[in-house]
Amino acid sequence: MKKLTLFFTITLILVMLFTGCFSSKKKDSIVVGAKYYTEQDILGHVLKGLIEEHTDISATVKGSLDSMLAFEGIKSGEIDLYIDYTGTVYGNYFGHKERRPPIEIYNICKRELKENFNLLMLDQIGFNNTYTMSVRRDVAARYNLKTISDLAKVAHELTIGAGIESLNREDSVKGIKQAYNMTFKREVAVESSLRYIAIENDEIQLTDAFSTDGLTLKYDLLVLEDDKEFFPSYHAAVVIRQQTVDKYPQLLEVLAMLPGKLNDDKMRSLNYRVDVNQEDTAAVARDFLKEAGLVK
Repeated sequence: MKKLTLFFTITLILVMLFTGCFSSKKKDSIVVGAKYYTEQDILGHVLKGLIEEHTDISATVKGSLDSMLAFEGIKSGEIDLYIDYTGTVYGNYFGHKERRPPIEIYNICKRELKENFNLLMLDQIGFNNTYTMSVRRDVAARYNLKTISDLAKVAHELTIGAGIESLNREDSVKGIKQAYNMTFKREVAVESSLRYIAIENDEIQLTDAFSTDGLTLKYDLLVLEDDKEFFPSYHAAVVIRQQTVDKYPQLLEVLAMLPGKLNDDKMRSLNYRVDVNQEDTAAVARDFLKEAGLVK
């Protein structure tokens, strides 16, 4: 009798396990893509935290992707959503070269993603990770530099350091010299990892950098305003599969909470915490969400 009772008990436990009686309700799951650098890793965890806070959906971050892998991944369905940049979509994915106002570029990206791949580009988040000219603050104060037009008046007295590719690209240093009609005292090819050390040592006085680069804070650089809007706009926005929205329509309302919560300065400070302070990416993302009132 005891053996029979034990047999029925074990059988009952197995049935209950397979039917989920001993497990919590299984969550639906989606995949959030993230490219291979700090900013994207932070943003991937921001999306994960936001989605999991306001829905019953479990989100997994798939990181370390380059731009084309991320784009191919969302087209194929390997990832459901990620944050991309208007300049990348406009130039890299669709091959457009014409200079247009930022809002026009955004609208073209939004339309062509939908028409060609059934992908939705949601509202712009609020920051623009574009190329910049960044200068030592003491140099900026000495020459009263606020814009690249200001720089053009004194560029002949200053040395710029940039990657060898940037020095020769039409959309970077080579092109901006023509757009602003300026010539530098010297142009020095410097690897990206060394340019900030070179600028700290006054071997160079300015460099090209991304507008949300946290290292501009570490080395106390001033990001000059691109007053002629030479550099393409790289406004961040969520890109999501239409099929994912059809399955989880609540995501649109949740993701609509993010625009307006991040600007260039804030994104730069988050990157700084990871790149300079060596803080955990997921923790930095969580702190941002709490500070912005997006999670409890």
